[in-house]
Amino acid sequence: MAISGAASRGAADGGGSAASLPGLEHPLLHAYEARKDPAAACDHEAQRFGPEADGGASFVRTCFNGLNALSGVGLLSIPYALSEGGWLSLALLLVVAAVCCYTGLLLQRCMDASPAARGYPEIGELAFGRGGRLAASAFLYAELYLVAIGFLILEGDNLDKLFPGTSLGLALGGGRLVVVSGKQLFVVLVALVILPTTWLRSLGVLAYVSASGVLASAVVVVCVLWTAVADGVGFRAQGRMLNVSGLPTALGLYTFCYCGHAIFPTLCNSMKEKKRFSRVLVVCFAACTLNYGSMAILGYLMYGDDVKSQVTLNLPEGRISSRLAIYTTLINPFSKYALMVTPLASAVEERLLAAGATKSRRLSLSVLVRTLLVASTVAVALAVPFFGHLMALVGSLLSVMASMLLPCVFYLRIFGVARCGRAEVALIAAILGLGSLVAATGTYSSLKKIVHEF
Repeated sequence: MAISGAASRGAADGGGSAASLPGLEHPLLHAYEARKDPAAACDHEAQRFGPEADGGASFVRTCFNGLNALSGVGLLSIPYALSEGGWLSLALLLVVAAVCCYTGLLLQRCMDASPAARGYPEIGELAFGRGGRLAASAFLYAELYLVAIGFLILEGDNLDKLFPGTSLGLALGGGRLVVVSGKQLFVVLVALVILPTTWLRSLGVLAYVSASGVLASAVVVVCVLWTAVADGVGFRAQGRMLNVSGLPTALGLYTFCYCGHAIFPTLCNSMKEKKRFSRVLVVCFAACTLNYGSMAILGYLMYGDDVKSQVTLNLPEGRISSRLAIYTTLINPFSKYALMVTPLASAVEERLLAAGATKSRRLSLSVLVRTLLVASTVAVALAVPFFGHLMALVGSLLSVMASMLLPCVFYLRIFGVARCGRAEVALIAAILGLGSLVAATGTYSSLKKIVHEF
C-alpha cells in the first residue's frame, strides 16, 4: 500500500521529514503534544480487525494484550540470566526495559507522522520508501511466524515429557492404521485447541485470552515463592555480585524478555483512545519488569549458580506447587499464539480482499487464511530438525532489529537528525550500539549451539 497524502508531502520536503505536519514539530524528548484525531485513516483493514471499528479496545484490554505480548516463556529463564551475570546485572534488566519502552514510544511517534503509517511496514515506507517497507515487513513477519512455530515446539516438548508414551491410532481407508505419538501428537492437538483463538479478529475480545496468559505469569511467580517458603527450599544461595564473562548471555536473555514491538502498532490501532497508548506502554513495561525482577531474585536466591535454564526444572518433584507451576507454564503459548499471528494474518487478508467485499466474504476469508497459517506452522514444527536452535539464531537477530534498531533508524530518518537535538541523537546512538552488541552476541551463541548439534 503506497503512502500518500501527508506522507508524500513529507517525503517531498526531504526524505520523509515530518516537519510540515501539524503538531509534530518537536521530536520525542521535547514537548509530547496532543495527537491527531484517533479516527483518522480507520479504514486500513490490516489494523482495524473488523468488529473494533465500532469503538476499539479499551485501555484496560489493550494493557492485557500488551502484558501478554511482553510476558512469556522468558520468565522461566530470567533467574538463569541473573546467575550468568551476577547480582549487579539486574541493572541491565532495568536498562533494557527502559530502552525497549523508549523505542516503543518512537514507533508510536513515527505512526503520528502520517495517517497512512498504520503499522510497522508503513512506518518503514514512510522512512525509506518501498525498500523500507519490504525490510520492515520481512523482519516483522518472519519474527512473528517463527515465534508462533516456537510456541508449538515448546508445547509439544513439555507435554511429551509430562505424558510420555501417549499415542493415537487413526484408521484410514483399506484397513490401514496410522499411529501418531509423542511430540508430533501433542503439536497437532495443541494446534487444534489454539486454532479457534486465531479466528478472533477483535483485539478487544482477544484480551480475554491474553488475560489468562498474564494471570499464568503471575501464578508461576507465586508458585516459585511458595516452593521456597512452604516446601522447605528456602533462600540459602548467595550468588555472585558480577560475572563479566556471563554478561553477554544475561543481556541477550534480558532483551528477549521485552521483544514485543512487532505487534505494538497493531495494539495501538486497536485502541479506542490511541492517544493513551504511551500510558499502555509504561504500564506494561513497569508491570513486566516487576514480574521479571521478582522471578529473577527468587530463583537466584533459591538455587544460586545451580539454577537451570528453566527454573521449573529445579523445582522439587511431587510437590503441588511444582506441578502447578509447570502446568501453568503451558498456558502462555496458548494465550500468545493468536496475538503473534494476528498481524501476519491481517496483512495477508488485506492483500487478498477486494474493495467493497461483503462482511460474510471477509469473515470466510479470514477463517481460511488463519486456518492455513496454523496448518503451515504445524507442518514446519514437525518437519524441521534442530529448529529450536535455528529459531534462537533467527529470533536473536529479528527481535533485536524489530525492538531496538529499526525504531531508532526509522525515527531518525522521518524526523531528521538535525531536528532531534544532541541529547536525543546521543541516546539513540547508544541504543543502536547496545542493539548491535546484543544481536552479535546472540547470533554467535546460537550458531555455536547449532554447530555443536551437528
